[in-house]
Amino acid sequence: MKIAIISGSPRTASVTRRVALYLQGWLKKNSSHEIDLIEMKDWDVPPVQTVWVTPDKAPVALQPLAEKIFNADGYILVTPEYNGSYSPAMKNLLDHFPKRHHKPFGIVTASPGAMGGMRASQQLLQLVPALFGIASPYMLITPAVDKKFSPDGDLIDESFQNAVHNFITEFLWLAEKIVVEKVTA
Repeated sequence: MKIAIISGSPRTASVTRRVALYLQGWLKKNSSHEIDLIEMKDWDVPPVQTVWVTPDKAPVALQPLAEKIFNADGYILVTPEYNGSYSPAMKNLLDHFPKRHHKPFGIVTASPGAMGGMRASQQLLQLVPALFGIASPYMLITPAVDKKFSPDGDLIDESFQNAVHNFITEFLWLAEKIVVEKVTA
């Protein structure tokens, strides 16, 4: 199965990226799935004008990005909280693509603050069904992200390991059920 982790912050010094890096490393090390990290800071995606219905319909410079989105069997959305919602850059990216019918989505939010992006998680719970995706009910809400993960994506607060484990376990359970069911149907 191919899983795309979308790190939604366009900021070069994003603290949210720390969680995305950790998840990427953990999944590569502990699963047989193909893991791709898409970082919004690496892509200059213009404001949405049209939906890219195939990778070759995207602008040439963005076709590698489009291929990653189209080839993914599931997604993990990692976002900071922007004024009570998720990253506008990530929303703009997702709006460039057709609906992600029956694709599993994991929701991860992060913030240096005490709420950990809780309001953004609630907004993503509305976005995923609008994309025709299926949200894993177990989300990873990450308060004090700068104290839990290093800039290189290492977990520095071992007490948070259980929350990460539960999120990954539940997301993979859902994703594997959906993808296997689609393949055998």
